[in-house]
Amino acid sequence: MVRYRRSLVPGASYFFTVALRDRHARVLTDHVELLRQSVHEVRSAMPFGIVAMTILPEHFHAVWTLPFDDAAYASRLSRIKARFGDLLVASGVPVRRNRRGERLLWQRRFWEHTNCDDEDLRRHVDYCHYNPVKHGWALRPVDWPYSSIHRHIRLGWCTADWAADPGDSAGGDRHEP
Repeated sequence: MVRYRRSLVPGASYFFTVALRDRHARVLTDHVELLRQSVHEVRSAMPFGIVAMTILPEHFHAVWTLPFDDAAYASRLSRIKARFGDLLVASGVPVRRNRRGERLLWQRRFWEHTNCDDEDLRRHVDYCHYNPVKHGWALRPVDWPYSSIHRHIRLGWCTADWAADPGDSAGGDRHEP
């Protein structure tokens, strides 16, 4: 089995991309409340801060900050993925399995990046919030309902017109998470 080297910095902020196996599915937004419940349950058991998060139909991006003595983000992601699968099945959504009985819902791997400074963190928060525009799901970041940008606006970290120009890949008046 291939062992991937992952950055494990206790208390760090990390950016993630986690995708479904079927990149044409709409499972995450069609069942967004089940994904939110999964995240909530895992956060209750294994705390972490959500700096930013955007859920698209077949993948999500997140920026999390872990507790100062903890770097176990892979365990958290694994538990979220498993719990979401459990909740989908319990709600009657069919989820295919392979011959070993493993659900064929999520891609096995995920992409992770350790944010190295405040500017790096800001760029990854911007990336999360702008991603629905990049993929054509919204004209402006504020138009996408499954994004932490709405919390950032409420807290005054950015304005509702942030990155409103579709030609601007993430400019405008920036927020401070």
